[in-house]
Amino acid sequence: MAESSVLTRIEEVLEEIRPALYSDGGDIELVDFDEEGFVHVNMLGACGGCPMSTATLVLGVEAALRERVPEVEGVIPI
Repeated sequence: MAESSVLTRIEEVLEEIRPALYSDGGDIELVDFDEEGFVHVNMLGACGGCPMSTATLVLGVEAALRERVPEVEGVIPI
């Protein structure tokens, strides 16, 4: 199934990003990938309340996902 392949590739990218988030006391959880191409994530730990989490999402997570998973249009924090 194509959606399953997309979810697998999204998780692979998130696994590569996690060590940087862990080093700051945070984490990221994949919640959903919708039909419009948006990845819904939950920022956990220190990342959940960090004022820099928006920059982390856009400059780090979203950029990496859009580069490696062309189906991704953007990232939406929950």
